[in-house]
Amino acid sequence: MKRAFMIEFELPEVLTEDFLELVPQQRMMINKMLADGDIKSYSLSIDRSTLWAVMAATSEFEIMEMIAKMPLCDYMTPHISELMFHNGAEAITQFSLN
Repeated sequence: MKRAFMIEFELPEVLTEDFLELVPQQRMMINKMLADGDIKSYSLSIDRSTLWAVMAATSEFEIMEMIAKMPLCDYMTPHISELMFHNGAEAITQFSLN
């Protein structure tokens, strides 16, 4: 059974050219993970120092495996917390076609 995890990623203070070149690949990976349901939400602070993601997985180990696939993983320091629950507006606003 999948559980919810909040991941807070610390980003480098200086965004190097190597880092910036990987951003489009990161966005593609994140969009795929959102579409697959592995990521429930993904946010970046205004000062670009911190990313937050709510992810669904069966274990913290599975979360680490998903993070390892991200193009920017070598530049981010993740802090993982398991959540009791994660509510989002999309769960409330879904309409039934019946």
